[in-house]
Amino acid sequence: MSSKGVTAQLPASLAAERHGSVAVLKLNRPQKRNALDDETIFGVEQFFASLPEDICAVLVAGEGEHFSAGLDLTELKERDVTQGIAHSGLWHRAFDKIQFGKVPVVAVLHGGGLELAASAHVRIAERSAYYALPEGSRGIYVGGGGSVRLPPLIGVARMMDMMLTGRTYSAEEGQAIGLTTYLVENGEGFAKGLELAQRIAGNAPLTNFAVVHALQRIAQMSPASGFAMEALISSIAQADGEAKARLKDFLEKRAPKATRD
Repeated sequence: MSSKGVTAQLPASLAAERHGSVAVLKLNRPQKRNALDDETIFGVEQFFASLPEDICAVLVAGEGEHFSAGLDLTELKERDVTQGIAHSGLWHRAFDKIQFGKVPVVAVLHGGGLELAASAHVRIAERSAYYALPEGSRGIYVGGGGSVRLPPLIGVARMMDMMLTGRTYSAEEGQAIGLTTYLVENGEGFAKGLELAQRIAGNAPLTNFAVVHALQRIAQMSPASGFAMEALISSIAQADGEAKARLKDFLEKRAPKATRD
């Protein structure tokens, strides 16, 4: 599919295409295992900041054998503390555009890759996927938001274990502990990801927006605050014109019923 109408100019390390109301962003540095350099991170931020209004979901995938090897270590330079904070902030801004962006994001994982994927809303793993946080052995620390996004998925103890001991998890283990919610055979991830992204794109936009922006925040609130926020968001969503039309279709038996996949 053509990238026309999907996004602004992207670096060569990224490629974009469009499948109807779904935009696809591919990491395109297979010779570097899709490691993320500053230019790529700037491109990711620009892509998600400039999505057209008629894009309703995004699929993120990687060319080659790996989704992403994480930080491109060849770019590490002598930085003072202030420069290091600014560099980490670049990653935080870019990944926030994914986690709290305009539309839901599906990520397809194969080979290595973890911190970028944690900012997506739905994660699919091919059986070749594996998960590691080798920062401890390299004398560095996660800087792309992993400290915030990974503990809610797998728990603080597991993340500590991964960083301190170098433990890796297979695709099957990652599925079991909550890193992903779908597991498919090698080579089937993109098709599954596109199928799910297209299904998501068919939802009511306001509901998708509420799931992306409200659900994650409600989960971090006290129960009393969460109940109050849930009531508010629920009332806003059900008052939307499209919600009323969809509910009418369902009640008048013109809409499909929920079925087990």
